[in-house]
Amino acid sequence: MNWFLGHLAQVGGLLITHAILAVIPLVIGLVLAIPLGWLAHRFGWLRTPLVAGTGLLYTIPSLALFILMPLVLGTGILDPLNVVIALSVYTVALLVRTVVDGLGSVPDDVAQAATAMGLGGVRRFFTVELPLAVPVIAAGLRVAAVSNVSIVSVAALLGIAQLGSLFTDGFARDFLDPIVVGIVACMVLALVLDVGILIGSRLLTPWQRTRGAA
Repeated sequence: MNWFLGHLAQVGGLLITHAILAVIPLVIGLVLAIPLGWLAHRFGWLRTPLVAGTGLLYTIPSLALFILMPLVLGTGILDPLNVVIALSVYTVALLVRTVVDGLGSVPDDVAQAATAMGLGGVRRFFTVELPLAVPVIAAGLRVAAVSNVSIVSVAALLGIAQLGSLFTDGFARDFLDPIVVGIVACMVLALVLDVGILIGSRLLTPWQRTRGAA
């Protein structure tokens, strides 16, 4: 605690950077996963290649992907953009299946009723199917958020400053305090993101609260 209080500004700065590097890929991955998941759900012949293909991306070791990104993007090895894009890939890998499952959880009679009311495919998707799929998608998003917080730390091995830098610093000096602070900070950040997604999901699905109250 004494070390933490003495390095509060440093830890705070690393925490903010860590949060940015974890959250931006989460948003990008979700935006990309929704149309891919819709395609996989809408066209059965695309389901296996899209779900399995994107899922395989998650098997790429994070350190290898961080090193590969500069070669592909032409960026510097210390450019945070490498981490953002690599984690966006991982987020898409996790969320495509989740989006497919979420859209698959929408009852057929509800979709048919929306069509009978004159809703076109696009309008039905955004006003009926996607909102009903929110609880399932949010569950996958919570997993992706925690995963991103963990994987960002690996980028410290390449010299990209964030909470993982506390781990490398502690190991280099055989000093436990920054390692413990880094672990606790990562856990707190993951918890905040998890609770934030949970609250957002409940706000977007007020009918769930009404059903629970009933």
